[in-house]
Amino acid sequence: MNGPFFIETLARNGDVLHRHRVDKLPITIGRGYNNDFILDDAHTAATHAVVELAEDGALVMRDLGSQNGIVVHGKRQASVPINGTTVVRLGHTRLRVRDTAFPVEAEVTDTTMHAWEGGVPALAGMALIALFVGVTEALSDTGAFQAIRYLLVIVTGIGAGMVWSGVWALANRLFGGHARLGRHLFILGSGLVTIGAWKALSSVLAYAWSAEAFTRYGNHVVMLILVAMIYHHLRTVKPHKPRAFISSCAVFLALGSGLILMRNYENAGRLRDELYMSVILPPEVRRSQDHSVDEFMGDAAKLKAAADEARKSSKLKKDDEDDDE
Repeated sequence: MNGPFFIETLARNGDVLHRHRVDKLPITIGRGYNNDFILDDAHTAATHAVVELAEDGALVMRDLGSQNGIVVHGKRQASVPINGTTVVRLGHTRLRVRDTAFPVEAEVTDTTMHAWEGGVPALAGMALIALFVGVTEALSDTGAFQAIRYLLVIVTGIGAGMVWSGVWALANRLFGGHARLGRHLFILGSGLVTIGAWKALSSVLAYAWSAEAFTRYGNHVVMLILVAMIYHHLRTVKPHKPRAFISSCAVFLALGSGLILMRNYENAGRLRDELYMSVILPPEVRRSQDHSVDEFMGDAAKLKAAADEARKSSKLKKDDEDDDE
């Protein structure tokens, strides 16, 4: 096998941190300055390993008696065949060895949307967060208007959004090479506004057409929106792994919806979010057909008859049990 050869130092996520060219075999690797490839890793030996040709002509990495050895897939090995995709760990350093004939992957389409990052999406995201927080406070406010209270609520909301987006930006910097704080802020702001819009729309639909399912199970839609936000955060960090993220988010959605159902059943003995429609709007909003008082009283009479029958059956059963005793 002819050179040159390239020793690649890898990050935990598989990205190449550094490439070093060596023109011929054998290649010694270690912390000592007499090696062909020097490791800045205190957990490796002065002369840790050597890359050479095996008897069958294949490339192999062999341990030279180091304390921590060569680790592949979590297992220590004395000798490891090298085929260009083999990743070994020497101490805390991850390495890969390739020659000039190793094929590279095809060029990947750039889906990172470089134009939509920076100051513009950051300002848009903070504006959306402020809109969501301000409207939510206004809808729940029953006291006199106080500008300072609204200002404090909005500033607090933006601060919390900065923390959330900052965590994602840090992950983006570590695993994607760029922070993209502006885009993460925009994703958060868009998701919060979508949640607010859904809550308002579902309340109107439920009241207007007596479609209580919109409010009884609306928290599952909120969970779906939250999962969609997390998916877009992940796609910003790693834009080329959509299938893995879709699978992970689907599992998260199933778990989240299951927890919502369990919480509802534990608190109220029912799976739905609300026992009744809690939002009452002006009568002009109603679009479903009204029912007469006679229909209401007829339904009430049916309920009373069913309750009386159930009470009578319960009394008869109890009397039978007393007679048996």
